[in-house]
Amino acid sequence: MRTAPRLFSVVAALTLLLAGCSGDSGDDDGKITLQFQSLAWQKESVDANKALVEEWNATHPDVQVEYVQGSWDSVHDQLLTSFEGGEAPDIIHDASDDLADFAYGGYLADIGDLLPERLKSDIPKRSWETATFGGKVYGVPFLQEPRVLIANAKWLKESGVRVPTPEKPWSWPEFRKITKELGDGGDGKYGVAWPLKEPVSATLNLSLSTGGKMFHRGADGKVDVRFDAADEIMPRTVHDQVNIDKSASGSTLGMGGSDTLPGFFGGKYAMVPLGFSYRQQIVQQAPKGFDWQVLPAPAGAEGLAQGVSPQTLSVAEDSAHKKEAAEFIDFFLQPKNMVKLARGDWMLPTGTEALKDPALRTEKDGWSAGTALSEHLRPAPAQSVRGYPEWKDKVATPALQEYYSGAIDLDELRKRLVKDGNLVLARYQR
Repeated sequence: MRTAPRLFSVVAALTLLLAGCSGDSGDDDGKITLQFQSLAWQKESVDANKALVEEWNATHPDVQVEYVQGSWDSVHDQLLTSFEGGEAPDIIHDASDDLADFAYGGYLADIGDLLPERLKSDIPKRSWETATFGGKVYGVPFLQEPRVLIANAKWLKESGVRVPTPEKPWSWPEFRKITKELGDGGDGKYGVAWPLKEPVSATLNLSLSTGGKMFHRGADGKVDVRFDAADEIMPRTVHDQVNIDKSASGSTLGMGGSDTLPGFFGGKYAMVPLGFSYRQQIVQQAPKGFDWQVLPAPAGAEGLAQGVSPQTLSVAEDSAHKKEAAEFIDFFLQPKNMVKLARGDWMLPTGTEALKDPALRTEKDGWSAGTALSEHLRPAPAQSVRGYPEWKDKVATPALQEYYSGAIDLDELRKRLVKDGNLVLARYQR
């Protein structure tokens, strides 16, 4: 009987330990503390995020938010570890194409009923689709980034080629023809530089303009990969620019976007297809007097449509304070705040009210050219495909890299994407 007090103490200690790991972030005085993991990394963006957290904390003494810095480079594995360990932050910043496995795995909360009508109606249905799985909402899409052509304005003007606008964009065949005209036949100057170190996202998202989908969901809900005529147009254009026309530099295929900028500034490439946010680097790094402009990506049968994977804010399923977390998200994404976040990241907001802000519609630094594309942005084709990360890493990335470099032909590319790809997806759909 003398062991009973000791046993009671051990049980009590374990109970307290388990309570501390349950996600209950309430303090003894009743104050709630929420952890918000942000992936902001540019100084302007980090400053905007932290300022909004401070503003919330100053006006919500009973619900305080703790800012936690995350990283895009490791977020998937870091979140998976924290979910499985019961230590996930309450409010999670991520991208919509990373949510599917977390949503289906039960790690994210369905927040559809926790969000106010103001926020739900402000963001278009097409954007909500990027974070909706099985009819449940697992994130709020708030920032999006179209791909655009960043062009050497002086080079284009001197060449006399037709400069595209969102109202009259280049078609894919016209784009190929113009890059041949802008290049000089192999003397070290090229019409375009494709930075395709990560080729899958660019290929899938730009192929929406030609009607390409790659992923097709059947009546049974299962997804299979196809590589039809509409899917071929964008990748074939890049392949032919590099290997036939010599109008695109083969040396940039293994580069990231930033790696191409020195050559762009040095007059080696007339254009570089880049994400909209790269404008910040260009403003900061371009030589004095360098004249550049933002052009829309080429258009196809579906016009200027292209896929995007918006940045999202989600709530962990294990959070003990989902309602308060959703209230913070609503505050964080008020229209004026969404504008601050968009300008901090040099991206476009998803909210229709924020998109109307004059600060996002100036010609300076190409803001208006990007805003004009907002209505054409669609969910990236792979948004809800389980097993997409493995398909991308093990099948699509090496296959596309080899095709773009000329190492394999279109038939071999199709075989790998479809045959090998469907074997991967099948494991996730048993």
